[in-house]
Parts: sequence; structure tokens; C-alpha cells
Amino acid sequence: MTKKKLIWQLPFLLLLIVGTILIIRQQQAMPYQLNKGPVFGTFYTINYQSDKDYHEEIKAALQDVDDALSMFNEQSIISHINRGDDGEANDMFMEVFNKAMEVSKETDGAFDITVAPLVNAWGFGFKNGEMPTRQQVDSIRQFIGWKKVTAEGKTIKKADRRVMLDCSAIAKGYGVDVVARLLKDKGITNFMVEIGGEIITKGISPKRVPWKIGVIKPTEDSLQNSGEYQTILNVTDKAMATSGNYRNFYYKGGKRYAHTIDPKTGYPVQHNILSATVLAKDCATADAYATSFMVMGLEGAKVILERHPELMAYLIYNDQDNNLAVWYSPSMKDKIER
Repeated sequence: MTKKKLIWQLPFLLLLIVGTILIIRQQQAMPYQLNKGPVFGTFYTINYQSDKDYHEEIKAALQDVDDALSMFNEQSIISHINRGDDGEANDMFMEVFNKAMEVSKETDGAFDITVAPLVNAWGFGFKNGEMPTRQQVDSIRQFIGWKKVTAEGKTIKKADRRVMLDCSAIAKGYGVDVVARLLKDKGITNFMVEIGGEIITKGISPKRVPWKIGVIKPTEDSLQNSGEYQTILNVTDKAMATSGNYRNFYYKGGKRYAHTIDPKTGYPVQHNILSATVLAKDCATADAYATSFMVMGLEGAKVILERHPELMAYLIYNDQDNNLAVWYSPSMKDKIER
């Protein structure tokens, strides 16, 4: 009886095996699409396995992000808020705003989307050869602070009309997430989305291997990028963002000033961290924490990572002898290829 049952099942087993082989072959034969273009003042590269090119839909999705978050788009939601115009934000803006507030709270204000006026003051000061005075910094600090902006439903309230929102430290990561969601909704299981160095991956690369992303070795050459990697990370099914000071700094009176501004002091950070790479479930989170760690420094970042085991970080800094040194989360060890 058992023998007859097995013989009866053999054709179905054979059909299942053949079907599986055909599906695998079809998937292997499916091409990868490569879409590139400018966005958010930088460029994007999107590589995904699909018979269809979704570039037009991708560009439309990125335009939606721009319409919500770009300070350079006079008709964007964030521009209307900064001008004090009446009106509600949309779901996209609120998602980013709520994430920003969450990270600001977790980092005790190291991440702050109201810090732009200070960044501008220091940037313009260095370019003009005159750093802002203590009085000027203190004056600007009166309307800096993440707690000075709140949301009532979809209406953004500012404690001071001079408060200016700038989501540039999270918008690229969020844009990556938006495109990744679009591709997932299309049923695409193998892709890499990159905007200005912020990345999310899923599945395998066109070489049929896990996605591997290099972390640039920090150098002070702001004009040329040697392309030398400090390490290679396996970031399959992860989001990755990197923030660094090594190509954005100024010298004044023999002292080096980073472009990262500490919202609490109003001054450029003075610690020894050069580059922070963060891996997270989504790229907006990775982007925001990478920026936060550049403000907080090595020890401050370690405290946050201890509290948030879902995050992983690879931090490059100058040691006491001014040599490059590396610290990374213990959970990052399996991600390091070399």
C-alpha cells in the first residue's frame, strides 16, 4: 500500500522539482535595471532586478520627498513652515518630523533639525574669514532647539517664528526608504538604493552574491577622493548611512573646526571622531544617528549603542597619537568583510 502511494506521488514530486528549477533559472535570467540621476543636491544610483524599468515612478517618488522636505524648493512643505504660512503638513513630512523628534529625544538633542541657522553662521563666517562672535552665537541660540517645535496633528507649531527647520541630515536616508518601499511594493526582492552615500539593500547583487559596500578611509584631502576603503561591509537587507568631518572642516588661528555644529553649545564639535557609519533597519534612522554620533563623539555614541542594540556602528577616529583608529559594535563583526 505504501509502495503504491509513493509511486503515485512520484510524478508530483518530479513536477515540483522541475518547476523549482525553472523558477530559479527564470530568476537568474531576469536582468537588473540601473537608474541614475540628480536629487537633493546630490545623485542617486538604484540597481534592481526586474523585467520592467520603474525609473519614472522612482523619480516621481523622489519628487514627492523633495516637495515635502527640500529647503531649496520654495513650494515645499518645509519652506511653507519656515515662512510661517498656514496649512497642514502631509503624511510624508510628518513621518520624517516624528522620526527626527524621536532621535532628538534619544540623543538628548545631539540631533536637531532646527540647527541650520548656526550651521549657516559658521559656514559663512569661515568663508568670509570672520567667525561668529560669542554674542552672535548666543543670539542665534535663542531660537535653536528641537523642543521649540511641536506638532498638533499635522500642524507644526514653532515657539519662535525665527525657528527654521532643516531636514537635510535625514532627508536623503528617508528618500532611500521611500524608493525601497516602492520596489518592495512591485515585488522586487533584489535591489540596492543609494542616494548621496546613504544606502539600503535587499537580496543579492547582479553578481549573485550579497551586497558589499565600502567605507571610505578618512583623509583630509577635500578636493580629491582617493577611493581607498577603510573596510568593506556586508550590508544585505540593511540600511547604511555615513557621516563624516574629514572633508568638511576649516583652519583658523592654527585650530581645526569641523563642519558639524553642536546644537547645545552653538560651536563646532572638537572631539576626535572622523567618520560614523550606522547600520539600521531603515535608512532615515541610520542617517539621523550617524549625524548624532558625529556630534556626540565616540564615548557618547557608545552610550546610545548600548541602549539601542538594534543599531550597529563603525566609527573611525584619531587616537591619542593622532593615528587612525577604529571602534565598532560587537554585532558589526559578522558584517565586516575585510
